[in-house]
Amino acid sequence: MYCEFFGFSEKPFTITPNPHFVFLSTVHREAFARLLYGVDNHAGFIALTGEVGTGKTTMLRTLLAQLDPEKYRSALIFNPCMSAEQLLAAICREFGVDPGEKNRFSYLDALNSFLIEQNSAGRTVILVIDEAQNLDADVLEQVRMISNLETERDKLIQIILAGQPELNDILRQYDLRQLNQRITVRCRLTPMKLDDTVSYINHRLKISGSRIPDIFSASAVKRIYRFSQGIPRLINVACEQALVMAWTMETRSVSPAIAAEVIAELQPVDEYEGVWDGLWYRISRWLFAGK
Repeated sequence: MYCEFFGFSEKPFTITPNPHFVFLSTVHREAFARLLYGVDNHAGFIALTGEVGTGKTTMLRTLLAQLDPEKYRSALIFNPCMSAEQLLAAICREFGVDPGEKNRFSYLDALNSFLIEQNSAGRTVILVIDEAQNLDADVLEQVRMISNLETERDKLIQIILAGQPELNDILRQYDLRQLNQRITVRCRLTPMKLDDTVSYINHRLKISGSRIPDIFSASAVKRIYRFSQGIPRLINVACEQALVMAWTMETRSVSPAIAAEVIAELQPVDEYEGVWDGLWYRISRWLFAGK
């Protein structure tokens, strides 16, 4: 589509978490350093929180991708809407552990044997549970029980709970106080500032192979920043649509006017406005007219 027009090797602003595009802002660098510290020092429990779209999943995938497979074994549970037993089954499956029988005792026994084996081999085992704010209290309690698998000197498994800010409220519940007290490393992702937003946009353009200078004007970036409030996912959405509009207009720069029009279209639509009055209808008309 517009990639050839701008000379991109791939789309620079997809919203799919991709470690290839990872950009560590000031806030992200601090959080990433905390994650590494917690894992390398066998903290046991680590909590990573941040608003929707702030880059939690991308950071987690980047962390796991950087770990030496000879020294680490890791598993990522991305859809935790399950029962305690289903979670145990998913963890065993991700680690390639065969429990024999399908019940809670067998899952825990097989997992414990696996952890002891990995510990003896000098490997660190890491379990990452994303979207952890969706876990029921009894499932979180099961996660705590997994952390009880330990030797006299060390934790056998490092557990990272990642989720939206409400995860902190859940962990503060009285019934979960034992789990909350065990979290020794806490990381929080906040939206980026303007300077980091500028660097973020330029970084993704560079990774995509852009050789065109200043595709996004400074004023356009400021408009996108005000709209997104520094949240990476919203920056991606606005930039993606701005590039599409620039392509349909056959211009290799995103002006403040283009940014403003795209942002206006991304704002909530009044229920009385017809769906055919939107941005994509105008673009499709332009394309089908042979533009």
